[in-house]
Amino acid sequence: MIEEAETDVAAKVTARDRVRAAARRLHPTDRDALLIWFASRASVWVVAGAVGLLFATSDGGVVPLLDRWQQWDYHHFRGIALDGYGGEPTGVPNEAFFPGFPALLAFGNALGIPHVVVGLLVSLVAGGAAAVALARLGDLEGGPGTGRLAVLLWVFAPPAVFLAAPYTESLFLGFAIPAWLCARQGRWAPASLLTAAACTVRVSGVFLLAAIVVEWLTSRHERNWSDVPWLLPPAAVLGAWTIYLWRSTGDWLAWLHAQAQEWNRDFTLPWDALSHTWNAAFCRSSGGMLCVGDEVGGGLSPGFAWMFRAEMVAMVIGAALTVALFVWRRWGDATWVGLQVIAFGTSFWYFSVPRATLLWWPLWIALAVVAVRRRWVLWAYLSLSAPLMALWAAAFLTGRWAG
Repeated sequence: MIEEAETDVAAKVTARDRVRAAARRLHPTDRDALLIWFASRASVWVVAGAVGLLFATSDGGVVPLLDRWQQWDYHHFRGIALDGYGGEPTGVPNEAFFPGFPALLAFGNALGIPHVVVGLLVSLVAGGAAAVALARLGDLEGGPGTGRLAVLLWVFAPPAVFLAAPYTESLFLGFAIPAWLCARQGRWAPASLLTAAACTVRVSGVFLLAAIVVEWLTSRHERNWSDVPWLLPPAAVLGAWTIYLWRSTGDWLAWLHAQAQEWNRDFTLPWDALSHTWNAAFCRSSGGMLCVGDEVGGGLSPGFAWMFRAEMVAMVIGAALTVALFVWRRWGDATWVGLQVIAFGTSFWYFSVPRATLLWWPLWIALAVVAVRRRWVLWAYLSLSAPLMALWAAAFLTGRWAG
């Protein structure tokens, strides 16, 4: 018995020492980034706990805490984890969603963990990795201290609830920001492999791959043609996904067509896309004085109209950021943001653009650079963004449309 006790104590001490050793290997900026990340997660969970009391069900009951996170796209991810890409269990073509995140939900559930818990844990861990990479990238781009502020601005962005939700944003960024950090350092092999992983999660991986190629072509690091094969793994992943869709559906562009069918993401001329979004945001009724053009999208409920107004604000931010990045000759960053802005701006209407701002790390680094020099920018941003974040989180957690 004594020997067993001594063995248990030794094992605990060894594990504790390993944790401490790992913490010592972290740079102070990394530790600060993780502290900011986990503290902000606590803030989101405070909102998650409060909305159950503030927004009771129609019969006076309280929605269970985990159920509050099971909203909108989560049901599609869970449906794919349960039934794959056949049968359309959620009533929409599942090909609209990439397989990386649902595969993790299925794997965790096979271990006996509920899908929603797996999704929350994936977002928590992957988001922590993204926060550390963003802090390092911020210091690389803007100097010491920039990275911490970039993480702080990012986690308190208005739509930041999606970084905590069982959605794909955190998982994608957990691969994408480290990939970009490696690319900026001229480390093309890890950049390629991380980009390939990101390509399994979201279609945004296509834009990331394009940005990586541009970054390689314009890099200040010495280019070596032996690095070119490292640009192939992400393309191979996307090619394999396309071939799978063709073999299962007979359609090479099944993802694109599924998006067009259910979310109106068919190609639209930019001025028509703006007109449709404007009417969805401001058109009061058919023939109302704020309607323009053919009045498509008018008469939506206030709960949807306010989101379309946020879509327009996010598009203005994205367009301005793209122009600024080109002026600063940040060609890779401009490609990353600009391609997304073009894609959003040529859909039927602007859709999910505020969520996409979470993926625009050049935005958070640029704001951090300004905030380092003018601290009032930080306080002005937080005074506006923090309450909006709480409002956005409450809307999502109560099943209201939040983008």
